Amino acid sequence: MDALDQQLIGLLRTDARMSIATLAHKLKVSRGTVNNRITKLEDEGIIVGYTVRLRPDAQQNEIHAWISIAVEGNETRAVIATLLGEPGIEEIHDTNGRWDLLASLRATNLSELSSVLERIRLIKAIQNTETSIHLQTYRTSNKA
Repeated sequence: MDALDQQLIGLLRTDARMSIATLAHKLKVSRGTVNNRITKLEDEGIIVGYTVRLRPDAQQNEIHAWISIAVEGNETRAVIATLLGEPGIEEIHDTNGRWDLLASLRATNLSELSSVLERIRLIKAIQNTETSIHLQTYRTSNKA
């Protein structure tokens, strides 16, 4: 990835619905260049999808939690591959320190959260987990 790719990704992170023409104008390149770059980034698996971000209070009844995961031995990649298929997981982060991975979870109720946690804990090579339920947000990013 070069500087243009980085700028393009930055613009898409700000607004993934920005038109090719607008992206081209902001980057001072042709629409064809932007279209080709996006296609290349998607084909190489750098851009893996587009999403909608909601205000934290838009889904008030939803449960948000974090699960810290310790992985046995050298099995982190295998565990991540399995976790990527879990619909209750919103994000997965590789970390340092006591825990190997940190995942953000969402569920519509406690029963659903319990099911997600049970499925995660049954994954081979997961040694230990610790879950914290998000109770209140006091500050969020200013990014839209």
